[in-house]
Amino acid sequence: MHQYQQGKSTTQGHKGIPEGHFEEEQGRKGFFGPVSHLIKPKPSTRWTQIEGPLRPHLYDVVALDKKYGQWTRLLYNSSVTISKMWNQKSEHSAQAFRNADGDTLYFVHQGSGVVLTEYGLLKFRKGHYINMPKCCTHQFYFEEETMLLVIESHLSSYEEPERGMVGRNAFYDPAAFGKPHLEALHAWKKQMSWAATEIIVKRWNQQTKFTYTECVFDAVGWKGDFFPFTLHVDDLMPMISARVHLPPSAHTTFVARGFVVCTFLPRPLESDADALKVPFYHQNIDYDEVLFYHDGNFFSRDNLHAGMITLHPAGFPHGPHPKAVKNIGSKTHTDEYAVMIDSWETLHVDPLLNSVEVPEYWNSWNK
Repeated sequence: MHQYQQGKSTTQGHKGIPEGHFEEEQGRKGFFGPVSHLIKPKPSTRWTQIEGPLRPHLYDVVALDKKYGQWTRLLYNSSVTISKMWNQKSEHSAQAFRNADGDTLYFVHQGSGVVLTEYGLLKFRKGHYINMPKCCTHQFYFEEETMLLVIESHLSSYEEPERGMVGRNAFYDPAAFGKPHLEALHAWKKQMSWAATEIIVKRWNQQTKFTYTECVFDAVGWKGDFFPFTLHVDDLMPMISARVHLPPSAHTTFVARGFVVCTFLPRPLESDADALKVPFYHQNIDYDEVLFYHDGNFFSRDNLHAGMITLHPAGFPHGPHPKAVKNIGSKTHTDEYAVMIDSWETLHVDPLLNSVEVPEYWNSWNK
């Protein structure tokens, strides 16, 4: 369909918005489909009450009980399950793990250690993604108390996003992937006198235990393009535009069937005087949006701290809080790290989360 316009409008989205007005983006397929920008005298977040299932949610995930070594489910549907996992400093264990229900993306919110895999040893620290393919046997060794955000893909593997005209090295260079080190694995096992002789396999959310007489991490070589890897937020180069605000999709890190994973990082703000410098008001027409707040100063939201998670259902209009809009003139950079999961299918909330919900969150857009 060709572009059409009436009344007050702009020649560039997110730029030159008339004084005293607000821009709201309405579009399909996330930020990839047909789109329009409405100029309004007041933002659509000026509600006085919300009744019904489209109420936004804020959960204080760190307030949940620490069930060490267990996945605590937070949000889920048929394509993705989002969980958290607390872990104490490791002692020797004979038990490895294999997920036959899907590919697992771990995000290290806190802590450090190594992962033993059949392909070699992977090191991790705060800010690492750990991509573990389906059925890849692995075992964590935690060097300190560690919290992981666990994003499980049920329908596909994780892939790199399409980078289009910016090329293969944009946002992150594939050379930044941390590769498993086979020699380091065997050296570590020898140093630690380590032998994993059991594998717990998760399939249909049930567990099966395989027991062996010798260590299961015994590969002496391998080749191929199916293997676990890591990626650290320090190796992500945020896409920026000096003149106009880019949509969240510019920060896509991994793509899976039914959802995407994005990473928001510190970056310079747009320099043009008439450019919008905060996330623009928009509706989630096609996606449920989840944000996990990892670290930094979350200036677009009030009363947040690291480890919280928000859920904005599809059809819920939202944007920056009034405090962020008011204070943007004094800021030159963002200072926040966050992981976003956008899901095509409706996300269900595990009842456990209700105990740590911040009930007044829906009202936080009011001045």
